[in-house]
Amino acid sequence: MTQVSTRRERQREATFEEIVTVSRDLLADGAELSLRAVAGRMGLTAPALYRYVANYQDLVDLVAFEIDKAATAGFSEAASRYPDDVAAQLVAASVAFRRWAHTSPREFSLVFANPIAAGVCVRRELLTAATSGLYFHALLIEVWRKYDFPHPAVDELEPAVAAALDDPVFPIDMKLIPDDHRGLLWVFMRAWAALYGVVTLEVFGHMDPRIIESGAVFRSMIREWIPQLGMADEYDRLDAILAEEFNR
Repeated sequence: MTQVSTRRERQREATFEEIVTVSRDLLADGAELSLRAVAGRMGLTAPALYRYVANYQDLVDLVAFEIDKAATAGFSEAASRYPDDVAAQLVAASVAFRRWAHTSPREFSLVFANPIAAGVCVRRELLTAATSGLYFHALLIEVWRKYDFPHPAVDELEPAVAAALDDPVFPIDMKLIPDDHRGLLWVFMRAWAALYGVVTLEVFGHMDPRIIESGAVFRSMIREWIPQLGMADEYDRLDAILAEEFNR
């Protein structure tokens, strides 16, 4: 029975992988992502697919998580070009995030326009945190540990912000942040909002196309954050890395 169970589990995982692969192919082809379209490409009936994804949102949850995981591996690969240099890693990963969003806008949209998985999601254990968010927050923690950049105390912030930092819902391992440094979360939230916000405006064409093509706003945003994260003394070096990564 153990062997049968293990074989069935492997087959089920292989089917989940095929669902994700077919869904990503549909997105890349500009086709509609739907249960019927996925089932058709897999040679299944829609009812057969329901054994794995209960509804459209369940499909989106599954595919969004796997896309985010794969994209985050790409950010990590870009950062790995700078071993033992967390500042450069943050710059490289940020550029890689932008590049992925521009080259795969439908995948980017699926990941970041998708709300947190519903409780009925059959794979909810995989979907409780945004992989890319965790990755960038972990990088920022390492930057803080090295550069000790300033941050507000929680009681200096607006009540709504203080309450949010006391019980955060965004993905981060709270064990990595001492209680008396919880104000760091406010810096992290603003940094993530800046990165995501600029890239989103670019990807969906809410800027002059010439500005988008040049990446001027993105590069300006990165340069502004260098001193805010305590790295002012390394501005020239990091700006050179930004240019190198951007033109790669």
